[in-house]
Amino acid sequence: MQQAAAEVEELSLAERAYRAIRDRLVMLEIRPGAPINEEQLGQSLGVGRTPVREALKRLQYERLITTYPRRGTFATEVNITDLAHISEVRQELEPLAAAQAARRATAADRGNLTALRAELDEDGPGRNPAELMRLDLRVHRAVYAATHNPYLEDTLVRHDNLATRIWCLFVDRLSDMAGHVEEHGPLITAIVAGDADRAARLARSHVEGFERAVREAI
Repeated sequence: MQQAAAEVEELSLAERAYRAIRDRLVMLEIRPGAPINEEQLGQSLGVGRTPVREALKRLQYERLITTYPRRGTFATEVNITDLAHISEVRQELEPLAAAQAARRATAADRGNLTALRAELDEDGPGRNPAELMRLDLRVHRAVYAATHNPYLEDTLVRHDNLATRIWCLFVDRLSDMAGHVEEHGPLITAIVAGDADRAARLARSHVEGFERAVREAI
């Protein structure tokens, strides 16, 4: 019994470590190419090495870190040439996810999305780029969760994370970042209303606009 409880605790610590390290990598708080130190990460998160190692295994699969023999583990570089490949996937799957969310969202999902819509509508002249990007991530993840398709959700979370790293790299050059994030308002409204066709159209337009904005910033 005690062993089972310990295993559950270890799993929860690994999940916590995974989410924290993932978001540091996505937001470029761990810079591209930076070495990954397991001990330092564990100390900063208040967990042991085992949860950190479990987290790093997942992050390597998600292309957020890479390991070189005899050199160590590093945050992956952000390669702008990956933008076309990432967008190619997202242009097909983001509309699918939006449509499925509109069809399948539960009352709890719709409540969560409505709360996020309220955050988007708040007057936020002082909202900094990092806050905007974190809000963008939360909206995307809420939409993916509302599909109730774990395979679709997992795929899109991974690709949205990679796209956000590119966005973070060029954030200082983007002309209307707030406008891009605020585009989620009508998308959320369509999902909450159950309008699958409109949700799909808005999601595709959002992804196309993201790629266009980044290319203009390069």
